[in-house]
Amino acid sequence: MKKILTVLGARPQFIKHCPTGKAIRDCGMEDIVVHTGQHYDYEMSKLFFDELQIPVPNVNLGIGSGSQANQTAAIIIALEESMIEMKPDLVLVHGDTNSTLSGALTAAKLGIPVAHNEAGMRSFNRSMPEEINRILTDHCSTLLFCPTQPSADQLLSEGIRDGVLVIGDVQYDLARIHRDKALANSKILQEHSLLERHYVLVTLHRPYTVDDPKRLAQLFNAFSALDEQIVLPLHPRTKARLHEFNLTVPENILIIPPVGYLDMMMLEMSARMIMTDSGGVQKESYFHGIPCLTLRPETEWIETVQAGWNRVVDTDEAKILDSARTEWWREDRPLVFGDGHAAEKLAFVVKDYLG
Repeated sequence: MKKILTVLGARPQFIKHCPTGKAIRDCGMEDIVVHTGQHYDYEMSKLFFDELQIPVPNVNLGIGSGSQANQTAAIIIALEESMIEMKPDLVLVHGDTNSTLSGALTAAKLGIPVAHNEAGMRSFNRSMPEEINRILTDHCSTLLFCPTQPSADQLLSEGIRDGVLVIGDVQYDLARIHRDKALANSKILQEHSLLERHYVLVTLHRPYTVDDPKRLAQLFNAFSALDEQIVLPLHPRTKARLHEFNLTVPENILIIPPVGYLDMMMLEMSARMIMTDSGGVQKESYFHGIPCLTLRPETEWIETVQAGWNRVVDTDEAKILDSARTEWWREDRPLVFGDGHAAEKLAFVVKDYLG
């Protein structure tokens, strides 16, 4: 039986492994999971394994937080030992985190084929650690699974031709499968006395956004000026920076703890609008037909902008307020993220590649 070792470390990767892990097992391959511990508290990690019924990781490296260099180096050192011991036939990585890059570099140095799910995405902002992670991971990979045609075209422009396949987005697979479950089981709206379409959902977590006191203060000034109920599931990083920068949270913002996948889906589906610096949440807003404002100077998910459901507003208060107060989105949403079977396609290609 062929062994597929998947490296996970952050919320988006837990979500993506739910359909891909199942597809790997359904194809008769061994699904080995190594959790780096990049997200190390219960709300950001174990809750997703429990809720999405992802098998308990074979190994938890317990790396925790640290600087970009320290965290990446610590993961690589620990991963090398695990990969040598487990002898996988292929290493699968998702997305653009430090765990992604660490998994790809470690496997490539050991001569193990690397498959990158969500390959070819580019924000063209190299001041973001995630952009560096994406580029390096793609250039280490043997199989490059692209969610959209533009992402495959980007790889071609960088000289990467072999092993590139457009399969769709596995995150869409999961959203399609779990929508009804969220509607039936989530009580998040009742718990916080929220009314459907009467609040704006905000998520903030990227270092580029929250580690800069000026940018973070600009966003909270804009939120205050919006004078509308805002719901903010508070990421541990953002919580620490608010305290460090001594920023006051406006009265119209409801701070809640990080939430699980089903509760987050329910918050997204029920919001009037979503504002986020997260690539994954941009996509999820598109899946659910909720207009989105991207609180960054660019987005890697340009398809959502071109389709008329996402606006890039950065931390510009005037743009945020104007886009929040007018109806600019379209009625139709083109099916740009595949047919909901991306994970199955990924697993079939991996199995065929390994023979």
